[in-house]
Amino acid sequence: MSPDSRKALLVSPTPAARAAEERLRATYEFVDPAEADIIVALGGDGFMLHTLHGMLESHRILPVFGMNLGTVGFLMNEWRLERLEQRISEAKPFKVNPLRMNVATVDGSDMSMPAINEVSLLRETRQTAKVEVSVNERVVLPELVCDGVLVATPAGSTAYNLSAHGPILPLGSGLIALTPISPFRPRRWRGAILPEKTRVRFRVLEPEKRPVSAVADQREVRDISCVDISVDRTTPLTLLFDPEHTLDDRIAAEQFIA
Repeated sequence: MSPDSRKALLVSPTPAARAAEERLRATYEFVDPAEADIIVALGGDGFMLHTLHGMLESHRILPVFGMNLGTVGFLMNEWRLERLEQRISEAKPFKVNPLRMNVATVDGSDMSMPAINEVSLLRETRQTAKVEVSVNERVVLPELVCDGVLVATPAGSTAYNLSAHGPILPLGSGLIALTPISPFRPRRWRGAILPEKTRVRFRVLEPEKRPVSAVADQREVRDISCVDISVDRTTPLTLLFDPEHTLDDRIAAEQFIA
C-alpha cells in the first residue's frame, strides 16, 4: 500500500482502544471512512469481524490494517504507535472469501447473511439437535445427533472450529471445514475437509421438538428449518499484516501449540 493512502480510524468502545485512539489522532491524520483508501481498526478479533461485516453491508470494501487491543487478536497486528505509515506501506495483503448463509425458519421466513469465520448450528434446548447433512445436493449424513455443527473458513478455522476439535486450515488452501459439535451419533464421525466450491446444506429434523439456531459469526437466527452454506467469491475481503507476523504464519504456528 502507498504511504500516501488516506486512512480512516475505527475504534472498539473499550477503554484501552479509546486511549490508543487519542494517541493515534494526535500523531497521524485520518479521514472519514467514506473518503478513505484503508481502514485502521483498533480492538480485538470481535471488533475486526464487526468492521468487516460493516463493509459487507455498506458494499464499500477497503483493506483493513488491525491493531490488537483486545484479548487474542488473531486477526490483528501488534499495537504500536510508531511508524504506522511505514507499517501499512510494507504490509502483506491477505484475501479472505466469506461464507454466505441462506437460512429458512420454521415460520417460513428467509434470510441471507455473510460469515467471515464460520456458520454454526446450535441446539436451543437441552435436547440434542438432529440434522441431515448434504454436500453438493447429496445426503452424506441422514441423521447427525449432536449439540451442533459448523462450517469454517481457513481464517476462522482457529476460532470456534478449533475449540470443537476441527482441523486448522492453511490460508489459501481453498478448503472449508465441516465440524460437528459434541456429536452423539454417529459417535466416531469427526467432520470433513471439503473444497471451498462445496455447497453444504443442513436440514433440521424435528425442528419444533428440537429447535436449532444458526449463527453467522455473531448474528443469530433462531428456530431454523434449513441452512444452505457456500463460499461467496464475489466480495473478497483484504486484511493487511506486518510482514514478520502474517496470518498464514499464525495459522501454521497454531498447529504446534500443545
